[in-house]
Amino acid sequence: MQNLHTALLATSLHRRIKVSSAHSLGVLAVSTPPSAARFREGYDAAVVKPLLSFLRATGAPFMVNAYPFYGLTSDAELDFALFRVSAEGVTDAGTGLVYTNALDAQLDAVHSAMKRLGFGDVDVVVAETGWPWAGEDWEVGAGADHAGDYNRNAIRHLGSGVGTPLMPNRTFEVSIFSLFDENLKPGPMSEHHFGLFHADMTPIYDAGILTAPEENIDFVCGGGMDCGPIRPGGRCYEPDTVQAHAAYAMNLYFRSNGQHAFDCDFGRTGVVTTVDPSFGSCNFT
Repeated sequence: MQNLHTALLATSLHRRIKVSSAHSLGVLAVSTPPSAARFREGYDAAVVKPLLSFLRATGAPFMVNAYPFYGLTSDAELDFALFRVSAEGVTDAGTGLVYTNALDAQLDAVHSAMKRLGFGDVDVVVAETGWPWAGEDWEVGAGADHAGDYNRNAIRHLGSGVGTPLMPNRTFEVSIFSLFDENLKPGPMSEHHFGLFHADMTPIYDAGILTAPEENIDFVCGGGMDCGPIRPGGRCYEPDTVQAHAAYAMNLYFRSNGQHAFDCDFGRTGVVTTVDPSFGSCNFT
């Protein structure tokens, strides 16, 4: 990490690119209640403290992989894990603070452990979080409905500016795990099924991060642009699929509005490509 930072420093990229390393909650010896959390003995002094010193010196965040799913032991805990608790929650006896969801408790446990070592000022980033859409019969909470609820609520909560009880009034950078399933990964079935998409890029479930292709077509064609080529009989009508028609409409909007990257975003359902998708008499350019 130091060598990477030195290389970035030499090219004046150190302010734009930060070097860090992600950690599971397994680095904690105690995580409940959050105020009592601490890193594993031995690991704290030999690994975590030097790492936190480096992160503080370079302005980089401590990255944590937080998965409330793995803390479940019964269905009674599902509401707390899925952000379904409103007023009543779990009180941390050490601080008197009330927790209404498991993710906040996990993040504050990490913050408390860092503060115990004297590094409460180092930022925390959620490098990974997610929920499996399938699992073994004995795995509590695994399922597409719960996965959709968790990811939608986690994204909404972490971006809301509410923060956590110990880190209030802030947002958190977060990455949802994962883009695709991992069928060769060892472990129980849940380990294979954290993906948001099938291999053909169709969504496995609604995680709240995509707009439907139909909405993109309606937005472009309803805004007065010429979508004749994807109407019946048009040169781009075939293949008659929503995805194909949406690709044409989104490209039409992109090319008609200055070809900026944000003109191809469409709620993160579009991406700029260097490959011309034109075919036959259907010309995208």
